[in-house]
Amino acid sequence: MTARTTVALAALVVAVGVACSAPAGPAAVDAPAERRTTSPTASASEAAPSPPATTPTPSPTTGPEPREPRRSFVSIPTLGLRDVPVVRYRGAPDDGPGTAIQNSGPMASPRGPRGGVGPGEVGNFIVTGHRLSGTAPLRYSPSLRRGDRIRVRSGGTVFVYEVRRTRWTSFRRPRSLAAQRAPVPGRPGRTATRPMITLSTCATLEDHAVGNYWSDQYDNPEHRIDKIGVLVATREA
Repeated sequence: MTARTTVALAALVVAVGVACSAPAGPAAVDAPAERRTTSPTASASEAAPSPPATTPTPSPTTGPEPREPRRSFVSIPTLGLRDVPVVRYRGAPDDGPGTAIQNSGPMASPRGPRGGVGPGEVGNFIVTGHRLSGTAPLRYSPSLRRGDRIRVRSGGTVFVYEVRRTRWTSFRRPRSLAAQRAPVPGRPGRTATRPMITLSTCATLEDHAVGNYWSDQYDNPEHRIDKIGVLVATREA
């Protein structure tokens, strides 16, 4: 073999080696990224550990479900009010948590020692709502008259209350507050024998009209206008 032939063969070997090895660089870099995003095999292997995390968690079995749903819905045909949510919570009427619920739009219904009972239960079902702020669901509730109906949908049942009287509550008088929360609204010491409702909203306009600008730490005025009703009918929702 001549020297020229030997040189030519060597050049050919180098060229072939370069041509085979040049794509290997990008392929070695890109292949892992492509497997992470588009390869079915890689997706299946990555998904393998996930079922335990995505399997629906069973309902707690530590105790019975509460009889009353977290939310009920109030409709007052006379006021054109329909299905306004009422959120139950543990506390007292128009306290911090109750005011926060009202500020976010729904009405609030307290439970516990300083609250009342649920819809349809014997005792005092207390519902509070804003009149001038938020969604102002009870803007016109002071105009309710004896005989007007308040409908409360809770779960699969509608409870129909009928307005019987009006009561004013003073937040500056403990005895007045106690009377508002009494099992028989406005009648402390009496034993409740039927389901009743206290629909309560602020008397800001009336207080300011007589120069009373007192308010508590939650900006609630002194007085509330309470519409007291009794349960007169129950039906399926």
